[in-house]
Amino acid sequence: MSSQGLPRLVVMASGQGTNLQAVLDATASGRLGAEVVLVVSDKPSGALERAQRARVPALYFPKRKGMPRERYDTELAEYVALARPDLVVLAGWMRILTTAFLDRFPGRVINLHPALPGAFPGTNAIARSYEAFRRGEVESGGVMVHYVTPELDAGPVIISEAVPIEPGDDLEAFEARVHAVEHRLLVKAIAKALGIEPSA
Repeated sequence: MSSQGLPRLVVMASGQGTNLQAVLDATASGRLGAEVVLVVSDKPSGALERAQRARVPALYFPKRKGMPRERYDTELAEYVALARPDLVVLAGWMRILTTAFLDRFPGRVINLHPALPGAFPGTNAIARSYEAFRRGEVESGGVMVHYVTPELDAGPVIISEAVPIEPGDDLEAFEARVHAVEHRLLVKAIAKALGIEPSA
């Protein structure tokens, strides 16, 4: 628990941090009864800037050239563990985590992925969903939040939701709709993983 008696969240993000912002907004407003105690990024990202604006401690932790993945994950886990997280939230974290990290936080690492369970694991899932729709292979895209396992985007699903692709959609319009669902679903998934109820 945090100094406020709330569950402690560490959010890891590699990009602009819009999903991080959804979590920060939800915690600041009281809609999510938790506290972001650390933001981690492996790049000089918008996520770090958002953390700074929110006055949340931030860690820039790039992978050094030639550094083995397991060593990177072991050192990263050491820093994250210092924040004593109740839950580690991957919100646009673009590195696959090995057991060197996951074993430090068993059952406490969740990931946001912009596709339905079993569909389009890995990177560029939104674009791949859209192209599959154009080929007539799928009728929608989606979003899921799942527990992280060593298998890519294949851990137990906490929550998921289909995102329709409209016939007139271009990729940009579909992507915007996916991101809106991501922001809402991530907050719900964190609450569910913590066993708390998000307020309206």
